[in-house]
This record gives sequence, structure tokens and C-alpha cells, in this order.
Amino acid sequence: MTRRTVRIAMNGVTGRMGYRQHLVRSILALREQGGLDLGNGETLWPEPVLVGRREPALRALAERHGLTEWSTDLDAVLADDTVDIYFDAQVTSARAEAITKAVHAGKHVYTEKPTAADLAGALELARLATGKGVKHGVVQDKLFLPGLLKLKRLIDGGFFGEILSVRGEFGYWVFEGDWQDAQRPSWNYRSQDGGGIVVDMFPHWEYVLHELFGRVTSVTAQVATHVPRRWDEQGKPYEATADDAAYGIFQLEGGAIAQINSSWTVRVNRDELVEFQVDGTHGSAVAGLRNCRVQHRSATPKPVWNPDIPATEPFRDQWQEVPDNAEFDNGFKAQWELFLRHVVLDEPYHWDLLAGARGVQLAELGLKSAAEGRRLDVPEVSL
Repeated sequence: MTRRTVRIAMNGVTGRMGYRQHLVRSILALREQGGLDLGNGETLWPEPVLVGRREPALRALAERHGLTEWSTDLDAVLADDTVDIYFDAQVTSARAEAITKAVHAGKHVYTEKPTAADLAGALELARLATGKGVKHGVVQDKLFLPGLLKLKRLIDGGFFGEILSVRGEFGYWVFEGDWQDAQRPSWNYRSQDGGGIVVDMFPHWEYVLHELFGRVTSVTAQVATHVPRRWDEQGKPYEATADDAAYGIFQLEGGAIAQINSSWTVRVNRDELVEFQVDGTHGSAVAGLRNCRVQHRSATPKPVWNPDIPATEPFRDQWQEVPDNAEFDNGFKAQWELFLRHVVLDEPYHWDLLAGARGVQLAELGLKSAAEGRRLDVPEVSL
């Protein structure tokens, strides 16, 4: 077996997502399995170069996982001709500048989202990377979740007939930080630092809706900052200036309507942290992170509205579980594998910076819709 090494500059891996999902559960997991099998007796071996601003944190992380290469000097790493790929999981406000440097250095780019602070910046990155001839990809991890893969199987098989509507519920209660530590970093709640649930989640909803049901053609949104005072990592109170909840209605190409609630101020009363209910003329489904349940038209019960007596029907028991029928890997790792194959084998890959720009556009228009109190069309974006 021939080993082929690809060196990846990983910027922002001291953060929650960069560390857990991208470094540990994707790149290091690939190394633990012996590399990525490319076929024809060749294995791809990912070699991470850790990049960040905090030297002690980088050193400790490298020592914890037996890694030897790390740096606080991004420019020096990008100037290294042996580095093939630049990955970005930094705070949003620092991302566009770093990606621009990487592209000019001739590196292939893989990045978290949102890719830029606004649509103009996101499109500029897509045009730059395309013009420079480097390969580029954007993390769209929800598409690789077991629950949504099962949902896509149903769609592709024509289970729903005509899809009428999509209802999404996402969120959980993020502690304010005073008497319990917050589960999310404080910058998420400061708009001046690129925070806000619309900027965070609308890019996810764009690609989920686009890939599974059709392009978003219009958006109506209402946003709120339900918890105006929070406490940061040092225990100091601060004013929350970013939205912590968003309520969106999305018209989809083909006629279906999607409604998605996103909130960091909701206590969970559902089976999973995110669930999508899809209703069609021939059947319905409820898909979460891992599970998916269905109810076909031929097995749809006849509920009777009677507020004078207790409900006797076990509604959840009237749905059928969709079987796995396959082994599902970590969604982040699965997309990493596809991007790496795209880089080294030139296999097709369409989750690129232009796709990332569509997510930025939807977030931008969602905030504008909320500010102006009206529905806004979502034009198609192109290079």
C-alpha cells in the first residue's frame, strides 16, 4: 500500500467545533483508521499543522494528541510549499482575510461557515478562489447526518408524493453564564463580533432546504434578543447585542413552504435537538439528527378533535421508524473525505464557496427582512 501525504493547515482548532468535530472526529479519526483509502493500492495520510493565536493552547493540544507541528504564524505556514490545504474554523470576523491569504498562497481551501460577513465578501472569496484555480469547499455537515440521509432516501424514492411543507425546530437553552457556565462562547451573542443565531443557522437552513427540497426563493423572518444580559468566560456581565432566536418562513422553488424556528432560548421538548417534519400528499416524515419516522397516507389515523376528554391516542406510536440499512460515519468526517478525494483525485464536489455564499445571502436577507418587517425575494447568486 502506497502512502500519499497531504498537509493541512488547520486554523481555529483550539475552538469547540474546530477541535471536536474537525480535528479529533475527522482528521485524527482518519489517521486512526490508517488513512483514507484512495483505491489502486494508495492511501491518503492527512498531516495536520495546527494554527492559532494562543501558543500555550496549541502546544497543549499538540502534546495531547502526539502531534509535532503547530504555529501561531499563519503567514509562515501559508508560505510553506509543503502545505496543501488551508482549513478555517476561526471566528467569523477573521475568516475572510485568512482565506484570501490562503488562496493567494495557492492553497486549496476548506472552511466553516459563514464564509464572510456579507454576501459581497462571500462572492469575492468564491470568485478569487475560482480565478486562482484552487479547489474550495464549505462545511455543510447537516447533509451527512443519519436522519437527513434517511430523509433524502425517502425523497429520492418518491415517498412523499408532492411535498407541501417543511417544519423545522432547532435549539436548546444556552445558560446565561451567571450561575452555570454557558455552553457557547460569549462572542456568539455580540453582533459586533459576528454573533447571532441568524448568521449562525440560516446558512445551515439554506443548504438543507436547497439540497433536499429546492432553492429558497423568498424569506420572511422575525428575530429577537430574548436574553439581553449574559456573562462571559471570565464571569463578567455583558450586553447581548445579537439575536438569540429567529423565526423564519421560506418559500421554496416548486411551491413548498418551510417554517424553521431557531433558538438558544428554548427548552427541549422533542426527541432530538433539531427535527424537520415534512408533509406531502402521500406521506409525512419527522427527521432528526439520527432518526427518521414516517406515516404513509394508507396508514394515517383519523384524529378527532374533542377538548372535553383526555387524548387517548398515542400519536407518536402511530409512526414507523425508518431503518438504518447502512452504517453512518461522523458527518464532518464524511464530508472531509469527499473534499480530500476532490483535492487529490479531482472527483466531483459542489459544496464550494459559491454554495457558502448562498448561505451568507440568506442570513443577510433574513436580518433585513426582520429589520424591515417584510418578505424579501432571494435572487440566485452566481460568479
